[in-house]
Amino acid sequence: MQEPTFLILTALADGPQHGYGIISDAEQISAGRTRLRAGTLYAALDRLQSDGLIAVDREEVVDGRLRRYYRLTDDGAAALATEIQALRRRTEAAARRLAAFPRLDRGASPA
Repeated sequence: MQEPTFLILTALADGPQHGYGIISDAEQISAGRTRLRAGTLYAALDRLQSDGLIAVDREEVVDGRLRRYYRLTDDGAAALATEIQALRRRTEAAARRLAAFPRLDRGASPA
């Protein structure tokens, strides 16, 4: 799963949000490392909606503009849960290998 998809699904796991809310939440989730651009976001939202991972929750007009709220579907929650498990497995493998890295042995001085 690509990072923008992961961030969008993670943002929506907290409840329905509109585009700007998703962008803000994704930036916060990534600790400022990723800022989704509007074009990237809306292309991803269209794709995720057609894949059945998200759905339109509601629409409202704010200051004369349509604001569409999206929500996570059950399939989207399952896909996010699967990705979380995959990330955990990869992180655990990396941690085990790093712990065995010679320079990290106790008492070894850094190079």
